Amino acid sequence: MGFGIAILQVAVVVDNKHNLIYDYHTDVIHVYHIKDRAALFSLRSNFVDVSRQSSGVTWQHKGQTLKIEAWGRGILRIRATLNATFAPMCDALVRSEPSAADSKLDGQGVWIINGDIRACLSAQGHLRFYRRDEPEPFLSETWFDTDHDELYVPSRVFYPIGDQVYEINATFEAYDDERFYGLGQHKSGRLDQKGMVLDLYQRNGEITIPLLISSRRYGFLWNNPAIGRAELAVNQTRWYAKRARQLDYFVFTGDSYADIMTRYAELTGFAPQLPHWASGFWQSKLRYSSQEELLSVAREYRQRGLPLDAIVVDFFHWNHFGDWDWDREHWPDPKAMVDELEAQGVKVVVSVWPNVSPKSANFEAMNNAGYLVRTVRGSSALFRFVDTYDDQGIDLHLYDATNPEAQRFVWQAIKRQHLDIGIETFWLDACEPSLTRREYDNLQFHRGNGEEIANLYPLVHTKAFYDGLTSEGSTEILSLSRSAWAGSQRYGTAVWSGDIPSTWESLRLQVVTGLNMMFSGIPWWTTDIGGFLYGDIHSEDFRELIVRWFQYGVFCPLFRLHGNRNPHYSQANLSASGDPNEVWSFGEEAYKVISGLLYFRERLRPYVEQQMHAASVSGLPPMRPLFFDYPHDENAYHITDQFLFGSDILVAPVLHMRQHKRRVYLPVGEQWHDIWSTDVHVGGQWVEVNAPLDVIPFFVREDSQLKITPDWFAPFESEII
Repeated sequence: MGFGIAILQVAVVVDNKHNLIYDYHTDVIHVYHIKDRAALFSLRSNFVDVSRQSSGVTWQHKGQTLKIEAWGRGILRIRATLNATFAPMCDALVRSEPSAADSKLDGQGVWIINGDIRACLSAQGHLRFYRRDEPEPFLSETWFDTDHDELYVPSRVFYPIGDQVYEINATFEAYDDERFYGLGQHKSGRLDQKGMVLDLYQRNGEITIPLLISSRRYGFLWNNPAIGRAELAVNQTRWYAKRARQLDYFVFTGDSYADIMTRYAELTGFAPQLPHWASGFWQSKLRYSSQEELLSVAREYRQRGLPLDAIVVDFFHWNHFGDWDWDREHWPDPKAMVDELEAQGVKVVVSVWPNVSPKSANFEAMNNAGYLVRTVRGSSALFRFVDTYDDQGIDLHLYDATNPEAQRFVWQAIKRQHLDIGIETFWLDACEPSLTRREYDNLQFHRGNGEEIANLYPLVHTKAFYDGLTSEGSTEILSLSRSAWAGSQRYGTAVWSGDIPSTWESLRLQVVTGLNMMFSGIPWWTTDIGGFLYGDIHSEDFRELIVRWFQYGVFCPLFRLHGNRNPHYSQANLSASGDPNEVWSFGEEAYKVISGLLYFRERLRPYVEQQMHAASVSGLPPMRPLFFDYPHDENAYHITDQFLFGSDILVAPVLHMRQHKRRVYLPVGEQWHDIWSTDVHVGGQWVEVNAPLDVIPFFVREDSQLKITPDWFAPFESEII
């Protein structure tokens, strides 16, 4: 029923205890108790525009429609538009319809209640969010006194730009003590994003997942794939979309960070269980130039008795971009290759790009069918890059992953040349997608203009592979992707940190980058161990760096070596094979340490898989900052160069050249076992530990069932793994 329906001096029953009277002359609604006629409170007449539904309320005023609805357990969705209807906007979600909510009216406004979260909408349209019965809001739209502030700007602003689309701002109060985490993957080096201005668009190494986790114990999902910006300033928090049809966001809360991450996974989907093979060691390099070269590397791992679970066929194994086929001159019998490696327990992972060369056998059919991204002006060739037989570069087109028919066309090509010979794991490279010029307004997708929907591309691209694999009966699905969006985790998306340089600064950045990706709902995450660009395998400095990077990587969800080992990188030499990048390629001292880390990871895998199982059932991130588990330890919020791997292991990687000692903070409330010295330390203090090249400092909770010893780094008794 409506709380008021444009009534003029007529009493209307609100419930069995109250009624209201609208005073036409004073433009005020008075609410009375039915029995004794006592006036309870009065409200501005805006509430004649409020109607109640089973899922929440709708407020309409001066052309704006605002809906506040329950959307699953403890989650509220807020949408506002100047259009006649709302766009569906459900790509990020596993739930396409609202759930039931309670609502009531009192002196503060209309309340919408969904479990432990409440929202209050005032008569003037001001929205605030509360946790249970707490008196102060944890999140509030900005508010000005419209009667006294001539410079009043609403918290929800729509600037029309034509065809029922708008530039949209949503502005919220800022809190001095608030910290923000998540928002995808960025190279700022900051764990706490408070004070940052972050552009919302996808690019190599910069991933937009518009989820914020607040230290005020709530999550905020900006459900808008438009090109935009998040301004996390000290005076206001503002979200901006450059082209959108509506404002759309979700708010949810919990008693702990773990609760909040579970709510987010309930909203956008849980990651599947990580396949067993994926928790082991992955071997990769710039590219193996032939079938024989790749097989020789896998055979060498077996001869040395080293663990190996996956090996990657990187780009240029095709004739042309968009063939999604094999260059038979260098890969004459890929099925025989796959069969040999599968017999050894090694998965083959194949690189797939979304680009299409004009020389591709598929170009004409895709172009004629409208399966390529179009442009508003100029050529629809969007990216210039080298190719297998075009080492001077060629202008490439992009398949339109927002078009279901284009998805099916690409999947059928993948199925014929890869799935049908036993390959079901794909490396979805350059799927931001890569663009020579980021003129998003010039891109015309099946789903709309690029400024409105471009951030969706990696999500729908990965979904195409997930849907294709599930339709063929695959049950262990993993796609390694260079980008992601909200909800990508439910399609078996593993993300890596992009084409990063082989530097100590880059290694340091990986720690906070990975933790913010965990806070963005992506539990399957990894880096190129050693970095991708400029690594010189003959340099002692690089050899030290790659050892320290391996020590960090062994505690990442995916343990994966990759890189272009060529200090003289240029796009023109990408078609070359590059220097070796196997664990024995960096000198004997490094090999001794790295091989020990491979043995350690193999022994750690049951624990790794426990953490990945927790992610798949609860959304709990496997890597997390210290304060995630110890929120009452104020010191833990300031530690950005350590992390927890699961609840039992505290990792303090060495992140600086020639560093052989480091200070480690141990959270309060636990006793921590140093596995190298066997010392046990009481939490709540700093300790200094030795860290020679063959040692990574890490600690195990003393009451954990996990009993790690230095013997875990020793070779296996069996010669072959």
